[in-house]
Amino acid sequence: QISQRTISTTSLRHFENKVPQKQKLFQEDSGIPVHLNGQLADDALLYRATMILFKINFIVGGTANAIYQLAMASFPKKPN
Repeated sequence: QISQRTISTTSLRHFENKVPQKQKLFQEDSGIPVHLNGQLADDALLYRATMILFKINFIVGGTANAIYQLAMASFPKKPN
């Protein structure tokens, strides 16, 4: 004989479906990027710091490149 195990539904854990709540959170227009909705304040701080550093790097690098190119154009190479 093959013994059969009975499946008990009382031992299963019942979790609350949180998907509708998360959908509502991410679909509301809060004026911040979607990937920052519902996150910790640390994530927003890291995001802002990254954007500030990127902009500073872009400005400094672009200015340095513009000055270099202007200097190279101002002093052309002498032909041999």
